[in-house]
Amino acid sequence: MNNIVAIVGRPNVGKSTLFNRFTESNQAIVKEVSGVTRDRLYGLGEWNGYKFSVIDTGGYIQGSDDIFEGEIRKQVEIAVSEASVILFMVDVMAGITEMDLVVAHLLRKSKKPVYVVANKVDNTARVGLSSEFYEFGLGDVYDLSATNGSGTGEILDDIVKHFNIEEDPRPNDLPRISVVGKPNVGKSSFVNALTNEERNIVTDISGTTRDSIDTRYTAFGFDFMLVDTAGIRKKAKVIEDIEYYSTLRSVRTIENSDVCIFMIDATEGLQKQDLHIYYMIEENHKGVVVLVNKWDLVENKETNTAKDYEEKLRHDLAPYNDVPIIFTSTTTKQRIHKALEETMRVFHNRIRKIPTSMLNEVVLKIVQDNPPPSIKGKYIKIKFVTQLPTHAPSFALFCNLPQYVPEAYKRYIENRLREKFDFQGVPVRVYFRKK
Repeated sequence: MNNIVAIVGRPNVGKSTLFNRFTESNQAIVKEVSGVTRDRLYGLGEWNGYKFSVIDTGGYIQGSDDIFEGEIRKQVEIAVSEASVILFMVDVMAGITEMDLVVAHLLRKSKKPVYVVANKVDNTARVGLSSEFYEFGLGDVYDLSATNGSGTGEILDDIVKHFNIEEDPRPNDLPRISVVGKPNVGKSSFVNALTNEERNIVTDISGTTRDSIDTRYTAFGFDFMLVDTAGIRKKAKVIEDIEYYSTLRSVRTIENSDVCIFMIDATEGLQKQDLHIYYMIEENHKGVVVLVNKWDLVENKETNTAKDYEEKLRHDLAPYNDVPIIFTSTTTKQRIHKALEETMRVFHNRIRKIPTSMLNEVVLKIVQDNPPPSIKGKYIKIKFVTQLPTHAPSFALFCNLPQYVPEAYKRYIENRLREKFDFQGVPVRVYFRKK
């Protein structure tokens, strides 16, 4: 992936606003508070036929004892090492600050193409105020306004000169696998364990991840987009505005996923908030694999401990409990690759298309062996079955009296379809329609 632009600078100079403009999205959270962006956030931009990845980074702060600022500093340094072009963003209204000088020193050592971007030139009165930034010795200074977009075309024209037009860094047809769960169950640790790098910030403080972060995973024969999400809390516990938007992004991430790796804490068990997230996955008709993380912390394990735990978990997840359940530890990397194998199996279950002739042969035999109950002396006759052209398994059964088919019989047909065609981990929808 050669076409990568990293946007760096001290906190609150407008990096996330520019990221959203380059990617034509609202992917990065924007707020006038230092430290909102904590992880490296990736997006896809395009200009004059050139496609490139954009990295939004947290504000670079040196010499701070704050745990998040120390992690943010590490993330910025990794982003700079990954990038092919670096945008050094400064605030034209604030002028040069001590932190700007620290960032400039870091970038001079990088030996990468660096563009100094003077942000917040929102009107003609501010044009020319950026001349002091030539003091950095990093070349020309570009005036722009990330808020209204003025000046972005000029900087993009020069950035793409470093790119390869054939490069397509972010294929859109890859499976999207999201890691979801409530805060502090180990989602970012799971992603870091898979990628063998600290791509996402990990601390013991819940709510560390605030944006949804995409990582392309191409090891061990796999190729998919892995998305780490912010932990989803109860609405009553979402106090910060920023955390509210993070939760909203996590919900959107579920909506845009193919399969969700649903993580719970083995030491806490399945709680009400876990079920809220699980039902959200089901309502959106996404595939799901349940990961019981921190299994290494469960004490006094015996021969049947995992079996008993799984039975109780399936009971609590009913009626939608035909899902893979894997006991993992992100710390020891126990069974994390097994989790990926099951996830891709669920993905293929979700996109499986069954030939109409085979479907009719199987389903009509099921109906013949156990027909729908008669209602008011009327008999329901099912004549034909077809799979609908949807992203998740959906089936239409054509009959004479669809309004009389009870819900219990719909669930019966769904369960038989699961048995015959292996739809484990995937919600199956069954519709009865007029012949």
